[in-house]
Amino acid sequence: MSQPVNCRYFFGDYHRGANLEKCRLLEASPNNGRPWRRKLCDSCPVPEVLHTSTCLDLLLEAEVQRSFLRERVAVTFVVCARHLHELDDPYNCPECAAEQNRLRDG
Repeated sequence: MSQPVNCRYFFGDYHRGANLEKCRLLEASPNNGRPWRRKLCDSCPVPEVLHTSTCLDLLLEAEVQRSFLRERVAVTFVVCARHLHELDDPYNCPECAAEQNRLRDG
């Protein structure tokens, strides 16, 4: 059985017997050539990135990548929308972290 999905990009419509599920992030990403399946959400890194990143305004692109016998979602492009910088590490925006430290220290 699949785990519940706690991701801002997951869309599920179950109204009146409909069973429509999709990933809006993968749907909007230009380089995604593989189809999305609900099982990919169970190991997707995107919810963790959104929850633990120092950046509050992340813009992401992702794609389904195939390794040996598995498919997985990989984050391929990350931008801090507040400072308009491409990030090498999706978990850390140095400018957002500095702002948060200034606010915390007073």
